[in-house]
Amino acid sequence: MRGFSSLTSKASSSLSATIHKFSHQSHKTAQNPSKIAPLAPFSNQNSGKNIPPIPNHVSNVSITPYTGKNSKFKIKPIDHAYMCRILSRKDWFLLLNHELKAQRITLNPQAVISVVQNQDSPLHSLRFYIWVSSKFPLLEKNQSIRGVLGNVLYRKGPVLLSRELIEDVKNSGFCFTESLVCILIGSWGRLGLAKYCGQVFEQVSYLGICLSTRLYNAVIDALVKSNSLDLAYLKFQQMQVDNCRPDRFTYNILIHGVCKAGVVDEAIRLVKQMEGSGYSPNVFTYTILIDGYCNAKKIDEAFGILDKMKKRNVKPNDATYRSLINGAFRSLSPRKAFQLLSYFLEREAKLPDAACEAILLCLSSSSLSVEAAMFLKKSESRGYCPDSSTFSTVVTCLIKGLDLKETCDILDRFVNRNIKLGFNAYLALLEALYKGGKVELGNRYLNQMLEYGFVANVYSYNMLIDCFCKTNMMDKGSRYFRDMSEKGVAPNLVTFNTLISGHCKAGDVSKARELLKMLLQQGLKPDAFTFNSVIDGLCQTYQTEDAFDCFSEMVEWGVTPNSITYNILIRSFCVKGDVSKSMTLLRKMQADGIKPDIFSFNALIQSFCRMNKLQKAQKLLISMLTLDLCPDNFTYCAFIKALCRSNRFDEAKALFLSMEENKCSPDSFTCDTYISALIQASQFEEARRIFRKFEKKGLSLKPLAVF
Repeated sequence: MRGFSSLTSKASSSLSATIHKFSHQSHKTAQNPSKIAPLAPFSNQNSGKNIPPIPNHVSNVSITPYTGKNSKFKIKPIDHAYMCRILSRKDWFLLLNHELKAQRITLNPQAVISVVQNQDSPLHSLRFYIWVSSKFPLLEKNQSIRGVLGNVLYRKGPVLLSRELIEDVKNSGFCFTESLVCILIGSWGRLGLAKYCGQVFEQVSYLGICLSTRLYNAVIDALVKSNSLDLAYLKFQQMQVDNCRPDRFTYNILIHGVCKAGVVDEAIRLVKQMEGSGYSPNVFTYTILIDGYCNAKKIDEAFGILDKMKKRNVKPNDATYRSLINGAFRSLSPRKAFQLLSYFLEREAKLPDAACEAILLCLSSSSLSVEAAMFLKKSESRGYCPDSSTFSTVVTCLIKGLDLKETCDILDRFVNRNIKLGFNAYLALLEALYKGGKVELGNRYLNQMLEYGFVANVYSYNMLIDCFCKTNMMDKGSRYFRDMSEKGVAPNLVTFNTLISGHCKAGDVSKARELLKMLLQQGLKPDAFTFNSVIDGLCQTYQTEDAFDCFSEMVEWGVTPNSITYNILIRSFCVKGDVSKSMTLLRKMQADGIKPDIFSFNALIQSFCRMNKLQKAQKLLISMLTLDLCPDNFTYCAFIKALCRSNRFDEAKALFLSMEENKCSPDSFTCDTYISALIQASQFEEARRIFRKFEKKGLSLKPLAVF
């Protein structure tokens, strides 16, 4: 399109020497450590390169050592790049000691966690934890720090016990502690390195660590997590040989493992063995059993465990209720689960908040809006009040399946109780109200959302404008676009793309032109989405030649057309009747290395079928199948209609009956098309049979006069 050409031409254009056969490797080889390549020397990961020296400056970190829970400290920003350079050097421990002596380093839980989390290499995080543990043993026992380190070793590891790592720790004057080995074993278990966990555990004495119940628990837990239950049982049986007595943690870990494997009867046997050893089951034990019974679809037994807890004065926690409720919804139909859980909660003297929350979330995810509204009302009358997150999820569900006025009444009732709806839920409500023609009501909730300060940055403005575009309220979209500028919020490419797309869909290409010019004046570069929106808008207004010109200009901008671009044009030229140009575009698409999708072929197949050129349509179908693309309802429907028009009813019937065999269930449109063709051919009995068959499957079909 010439007008766009003149605009676009003006713009300017990323871890004991006895364990020697393993070393550091990434996640990709975590499942096969025997193939892990040797670890590079720890002196510096950039060996052979120029290593930037540690700058002689005061690092930007806080200085107060950690002495206990009630310590008061001042946290300053941490220079993570500086810490990374220290930890990457061979003399890392000396440098850290120097920084501590000079009071330029922080040793409190928050700062330690921050440093551990922000290292590029998991080895650096491990080194820092080892150093911190040696200086302040209290921090070694901090569960938050240990948890964060475990997550880092899992996400960025594995960090294996190579000879180099052991020598590095020894040369630094430190040693491996039981706590550190437990963390390492835990990370290996999560990574599925069951065999390696067992090998290190067998040789842990070389690190100067004695076997203990805690260490056994760590390896048993790791083996359970890596789905090696048989190895976990072997370690469990080995404990007494090493004078280590299983404790409640040991049994709970194994009970969890067997429940996870679906062997709940073995879990019950372990509970009895646990009680025989002098340990009573706790809330975690019972929660694990409830989850296990639910997974085995034994809901009555799961409720029986809850009754047993009450008899033994073990109070259920939030996880217990969530396990029971989520398990019931997994194992039963949503309505049956709701009926059963409602009867259970009616007998409870006080409604547990966690139970109410879990039921509401399950009902919402199952799209049971009527049941969700009913339960919300009942639980509210008994003193339950949902939090903002739960309430937003429920309202989003109500919007989709409940009368809008009733939804708004529920919303108003809870807003008066200071329960705020989330931003996304507000947007969903606005969209539903505007689409339903309830503009005044929509404006009231829009003002409410603005009063809460939900629309304050470019992201929230973009989402609000997108809501207006979806409801074809372009004037409001433009108004809030101007409002952005007036409030000093600079629009970004997403803002312009949203508006350009909205105006093009509304058929106002001239407004899209103005926005494109403004986009360029802002120094922004249009992307594929921008061009696709404009091309689609031009095609919808039958300006196909201008659309093709705009397509050509994409390359001048350095923007590569994608499958969506080609599909828009292919469809447009097919509608225009220029099938040869559409075929040329399909060939160019493939020549440019862009794989056509089902939409690319369907437009052409439908065109050839309308023209009764079935051989050409069949050739395209063969090409589509060679690209591993499966025909959908549009593809089948095009062929069925064409075959029926040619009085080839037997072929049409065979094709229709083959759909389910080819994993493409006929939809309402395809069924209606086929039934209509059968009636026209006076095949009334076959039409009745197809109608009854698919009506029973829940399809909404057109009523037919022949019935």
